[in-house]
Amino acid sequence: MGPGGDDEPGLLLCGVAPPRRWCAPRWSLRRYTSVMTSVAAPPPMRTQSKRDLLELSGLSGGEIREYLDMARGFVPIANRPDAGRSDLRGRVVANLFFEDSTRTRLSFTLAAHRLGATTVDLAGPGSSASKGESLSDTARVVEAMGVDAIVVRAKSAGAARIIAGAVGCPVVNAGDGRHEHPTQGLLDCLTFAEAMGRLESFDLSGLTLGIVGDIVSSRVARSAIAGMTALGARVVCVGPPTMAPGGLSAIAPGVSVTHDFDAVLPGLDGVMMLRIQFERHGEGPASGAAAGGGGSGLTGSLREFRAFYALTEARAAVLRPGAVIMHPGPVNRGLELDPGAADASASLILRQVSRGVAVRMAVLARLLGQGA
Repeated sequence: MGPGGDDEPGLLLCGVAPPRRWCAPRWSLRRYTSVMTSVAAPPPMRTQSKRDLLELSGLSGGEIREYLDMARGFVPIANRPDAGRSDLRGRVVANLFFEDSTRTRLSFTLAAHRLGATTVDLAGPGSSASKGESLSDTARVVEAMGVDAIVVRAKSAGAARIIAGAVGCPVVNAGDGRHEHPTQGLLDCLTFAEAMGRLESFDLSGLTLGIVGDIVSSRVARSAIAGMTALGARVVCVGPPTMAPGGLSAIAPGVSVTHDFDAVLPGLDGVMMLRIQFERHGEGPASGAAAGGGGSGLTGSLREFRAFYALTEARAAVLRPGAVIMHPGPVNRGLELDPGAADASASLILRQVSRGVAVRMAVLARLLGQGA
């Protein structure tokens, strides 16, 4: 019997038994299967239509390329305040963010403004959701005020689909629990394709992307896997068994799982590092513990994580010529990614942020444009 009981055997982090003070989650097969089932198939309410973007899983390579083609056209003006367009003049986009966000919320706001739309913002702590109002009722209230689209981020997987089933206007999923973050997946595909010289066709065949870290908690990873594999890339999921369970290989064709970062690193065309999502594991923030330090119950395990899975400057030097470094942010420097690697010439982290505005312009334009 493991630390978690008969059906929770206490999976090992890096092949050795953790000390008793280790308090990160131990994912049993039953719990992992339950999470994957709820994540992969939120409660069916309304099928995804061209007027919603709820997930990349299930979209064809052709459908993903349509979004990327539009985003490519917006790249030259996405970060130029003086190059505004009038595509969505008179339209109102509501940003409903029930979880914290910097990049996604600001880039959706900028994207809407670049296209001539106006935005209204609602945060969870300042909304009636904090008084017990359901997400569906909140969304209906917002729609009744005359908004033309709703962008939603929420803590629960399937929340965006629930809202899409409750309102008539287009809904964009800006991240729902561990489920998906489709616009992040699109911007990652755009950034990777651009760096690999594949902007014309977005054909990623023959390329391999490694996704490293807390994959089991990451909606970003699921959208990246769906998008990259639909475009022909291979994806290698890398991490300790608790964060990269073998079942991830079933998400899509072309996905594999390994717990040996150093073995696969030289063969990667790109590596996407992920932070440990302490907030989804019931842990405190990583501040102050990233490089080790004393006293924390997680300290020893964080040191172990860094030893096996951090992209250090030494590991970055092993990457093949032309390989790139990505991270969806926020970055915990000194934990999953060393500053020298984060700021290296191979790093695309800030380009990802920049391309995020272009991608979100494309999504809003496609969902709200003429004929929508």
